Amino acid sequence: MNPMVTTLLILVATMALFIWNRWPAAVVAVMSLLALYLTGVLTMHEALGGFGDPLIVFIAALLGIGIGLETTGVGTWAGQWLIHHAGKSRLRLIASLLILSAVTTALIGMNGAVVAMLPIAVIVCVQTRIMPSQLMMPVSIACLTGAKLTLLGSPVNVIAASAADAAGGAPIRFFEWSIVGLPLLAGSLVIILLFGPRLLPKRNSGSLPADFSRHAHTLVEQYRIADGVHRLRVRASSPLIGKLPGDIDVTPYPGLSVLGLLDDQDTELIGTAVAEGHHLLVRGDADSVGRLAGDLHLAIREPFAESQTITNALFNRSSGLAEVVIPPRSALVGQTVFPGMATHEGDLIVLAVQRGGNDVAGPATQLRVGDHLLFRGTWEALDKHFSDPQMLMVDAPQMIRRQTVALSRGAREAIVILLVLVVLLATNAVPAAVATLICVTAMVLTRVITLNQLYSIDWNTCVLVGGMIPLATAMSKTGLANLLGEYVIQVVGAGGPRALMAGLFLVAAALTQVISNNSAALVMVPIAVATAKELGVSATPLLIAVALGAGAAHLTPMSTPVNLVTYGPGAYQFGDYWKLGALIVLWSMTVVVVIAPLYWSF
Repeated sequence: MNPMVTTLLILVATMALFIWNRWPAAVVAVMSLLALYLTGVLTMHEALGGFGDPLIVFIAALLGIGIGLETTGVGTWAGQWLIHHAGKSRLRLIASLLILSAVTTALIGMNGAVVAMLPIAVIVCVQTRIMPSQLMMPVSIACLTGAKLTLLGSPVNVIAASAADAAGGAPIRFFEWSIVGLPLLAGSLVIILLFGPRLLPKRNSGSLPADFSRHAHTLVEQYRIADGVHRLRVRASSPLIGKLPGDIDVTPYPGLSVLGLLDDQDTELIGTAVAEGHHLLVRGDADSVGRLAGDLHLAIREPFAESQTITNALFNRSSGLAEVVIPPRSALVGQTVFPGMATHEGDLIVLAVQRGGNDVAGPATQLRVGDHLLFRGTWEALDKHFSDPQMLMVDAPQMIRRQTVALSRGAREAIVILLVLVVLLATNAVPAAVATLICVTAMVLTRVITLNQLYSIDWNTCVLVGGMIPLATAMSKTGLANLLGEYVIQVVGAGGPRALMAGLFLVAAALTQVISNNSAALVMVPIAVATAKELGVSATPLLIAVALGAGAAHLTPMSTPVNLVTYGPGAYQFGDYWKLGALIVLWSMTVVVVIAPLYWSF
């Protein structure tokens, strides 16, 4: 059989299986590449070459960078800021998020923007209870349409602008893309806000965490921590001056524990020696606190005004709370514990012990199966003990920190690395895959993320892309992509330049659903330039049509990394995309046919 016909049949079968959605999309993609090899269309190296493509490294590294931004609280900070300034209006919140996504894309490119916006979208979903399937796809659409606001928004823009210069047409300058980009974005926002709630699926994602926004406050209330917390101001004559909080011996005061050191603004000081004017945060009964204050020359300050203040003092960027349960057959069963005691390593403090939902009476108790303990310590210590099989964490400290602590440890490094990524992608100093690999490696070296966290990225996305690249290779190798483009041009070319623009747009939009937008643009650009010469018109408006068509990757999840990054968090299926995506594509074609020729004349 003719290789071109074989490729067409495999393409149709692959799309049908995607739409059927009976098998996982990654499995269908692998089946597609196997079919291309077994039918002889591609060699083994060509069929398996997708998994060695730089695009796979690019996507995997992008996902790793997204984990770094999320774990360090950068996304939490941006999400909290967005929620605070957007108010209680759900419509205003979604619109603000989408506009922010589009503007970010215009400045740093759509691939970098979706990485930066994904953690923010996750926080918005969790804290406002908006289903992720109602928000993740709109974020992708905003990034894709925002890519047409400036030259840097997408490599497709650079391809089209370079081709316009080479063809002698009207140039497409840096901000001139906004001539079509602004109406494209505005119309897309209206479509999303009006039709999105009905056309997008209502589906929760298993990859999103529970809402921990008030988790620390809940623990403080449940364990009644506020009842015994006191602030003691350090006087100039105190023997504690110069000591670290962890070195303070409170064993002569049974039931009393040192929780931390605060400045006069109630901000915790980590790794700082005690000095005059500092506040020592302790927990214990009033008698023990009074004796401690008298013996060590400490002034008892007024109690905290409300429990939220105590929560903020106990739960912050450097330290947190963790609730654990003693499981059956644990080596800790029978061990004696009491509030205020520290672990063997000295990095965690027991704040409270409960049995059956009630505080355990007495200064000390022997642990039983099912007992609940509340610990306080640094986030690093909590993460380390989370893997201890002798006790079960009720909620993973990492998940709590990601949601509730804005700009935690490593946030500064994560932001700097993100800015480096922006510069590398904007200047094209190194290939995109190399740029992202440099940045994700820097995140590991600076301990923003661990290797285990990096390995937890969604590898299904990488397999899906690796499996689809050979199909794009086969379409180019057999000439199927060029044949499809030329056929449509022959059909619509007699209808005039605007009809030709519509035809170019539709072919580019169709190709970009199954091959990368850059590949779709590269296939269509020569056809657009040749057609412009044949008709004696300017190539620039035709190239604008190609650029917008190649960027209209709204009908399938694998058409662009922007969709793939949000595919898992949105819990989408293959057939979810075309419903809302078709409206966006139609609006994009309207912008191409109606608005573009008004500025770039034929």
